[in-house]
Amino acid sequence: RIRPCIATALPECNADFTEQLVRLRPGVFFQDDPAFPGGKGRELVAQDFVYSLLRFADPKTLSPIWPSLEEQGLLGLAERRKQAQDGAKPFDYDTPLPGLRAVDRHTLVFRLKAPRPRLVEILAQGDLFGAVAREVVEKYGEDLPAHPVGTGPFRLVQWRRSSFIALERNPGYREVYYETTATDPEALRIAAHFKGKRLPLIDRVEISPIEESQPRWLSFLNAEHDFIERVPPEFVNVALPGGQVAPNLARQGIRLYRHGASDCAFTFFNMEDPQLGGYEPQRVALRRAIGLGMDIEAEIQRVRRGQAVVAQSLVLPHTSGYDPEFRSENGEYNPAKAKALLDLYGYKDRDGDGFREHPDGRPLTIDVASQPDALSRQFDELWNKNLRAIGLRPRFFHGTWPEQLKQARAGKLMLWFLGSTASYPDGIGMLQRLYGPQSGQQNYSRFKLPAFDRLYEQAQTLPDGPERAALFREAQRIQVAYMPMKVHVHRIINDMAWPWVIGYRRPLFWQDFYQYLDIDSARLPR
Repeated sequence: RIRPCIATALPECNADFTEQLVRLRPGVFFQDDPAFPGGKGRELVAQDFVYSLLRFADPKTLSPIWPSLEEQGLLGLAERRKQAQDGAKPFDYDTPLPGLRAVDRHTLVFRLKAPRPRLVEILAQGDLFGAVAREVVEKYGEDLPAHPVGTGPFRLVQWRRSSFIALERNPGYREVYYETTATDPEALRIAAHFKGKRLPLIDRVEISPIEESQPRWLSFLNAEHDFIERVPPEFVNVALPGGQVAPNLARQGIRLYRHGASDCAFTFFNMEDPQLGGYEPQRVALRRAIGLGMDIEAEIQRVRRGQAVVAQSLVLPHTSGYDPEFRSENGEYNPAKAKALLDLYGYKDRDGDGFREHPDGRPLTIDVASQPDALSRQFDELWNKNLRAIGLRPRFFHGTWPEQLKQARAGKLMLWFLGSTASYPDGIGMLQRLYGPQSGQQNYSRFKLPAFDRLYEQAQTLPDGPERAALFREAQRIQVAYMPMKVHVHRIINDMAWPWVIGYRRPLFWQDFYQYLDIDSARLPR
């Protein structure tokens, strides 16, 4: 559920959702920082949000968020960006826009080209669309990531890139008290502990990113960390055999927080690749055969240690459009059917080497992008086995994840395996991955089908209901029919904490939870 935070209430909208007004809470202040006169943080105002949204449109920021913001259709914003792209003049932050205005100190008005009933869900992504102060951006320039200045419960006091982050209580944080609408026993227990207490309850948060699974798990076991986010798959059987906390851990009071995530792991196929891409029947058959040949149950049991469920489509659990009863070929493992499909469309082994060639006799090799870590090697082994079982020749090459992401967006990978997590309740976020104009951005597949694009655009304008649900069902069918992506699984997340951690609840769509935690100092190890 979305509830107001900096706003005083949810947006006030006209009848067709093309004009939306947001009133901001007065008396919210930025943290103290040298960027402000006298180092004293000033009040957050509506113009700060205008400036922050304009920064996403400024070509110089190279923001990956711009395509999602562009789709909201704020009047004049895309045109403002295009003027700067053309090089005629720098991006204009000062001339008012018809679609994005601060009408007074605490009131924002959005005017849109088309109805957007769920604009509030986009704006509620606080980790993306929170406000920044122009003085701070201009003071720190390219060093801005090391100097975040917000209005939240904590402030950054220490940062070692990729190894350590320390946050401390923001002394200027506004008066906020714990609230929940949940009624399950755990929620009621937490609410009783927090009743009448001002947030945040803890003074300091220390975050240690540890890439390798073994040291991350051991540091938690040794109580060097109070909490571990996502127990590594390699240690799931040790930590929670049969889905229950292992007896030796339970005796120490360690708690498990387990839930089905609003996410998926998927493989995209590059629709512009000369071997795998295209919309001709034989190319569609090749991609569908690869999908049918993927043993997802083996992936779940052998690599993920049972911590996932087979996905039936690209729509994510806990989002609009998701139907747990939906079944499709996307969730089917059938190597015999895959081989028959390849045979039917002329992918045959003509030279007797055990691998199929293209229908015209050209060699066929499936290039699989991967990373050089232990977990990726397990996925590579499964890929190798699955592709060879249906007569396809795999070839693996390794690189860093950031570099391969750049290659994916540039259309230089044949296929790639990665994950996606919902950041808001609307299921349209995954449909965006097949929307033609998003090619080179969220649409790694570079899938371009006018029928799908029309469906996506119509779904953007409709309120939730049967008509919109029917569009989601058609989108699922198109994904399965053309197979520009094979969705493997929806993951199960297992977080664990020592008994002195109180109040943890994993948010579905963001990672903003530190202010809702407390530490029982009486239970800390001596």
